[in-house]
Amino acid sequence: MPEWLIAKEVVVGLAILGALPSTVASVLQARGNISAARARQLNLLGYGLMGLSMALFIVAGFQPR
Repeated sequence: MPEWLIAKEVVVGLAILGALPSTVASVLQARGNISAARARQLNLLGYGLMGLSMALFIVAGFQPR
């Protein structure tokens, strides 16, 4: 696995990128700007990115120092 992929900056960046679509989905749905189906799609995208971040964090923990 490439070292850059499990770097702290990448893992944290993915977590932040995952939080953005989920937050935007909640705000836009509360304002009535998007449908529940579109909000769900944005949430799934956000959760997917956050899940990838968590998986990379776990992998990084198993790497020898």
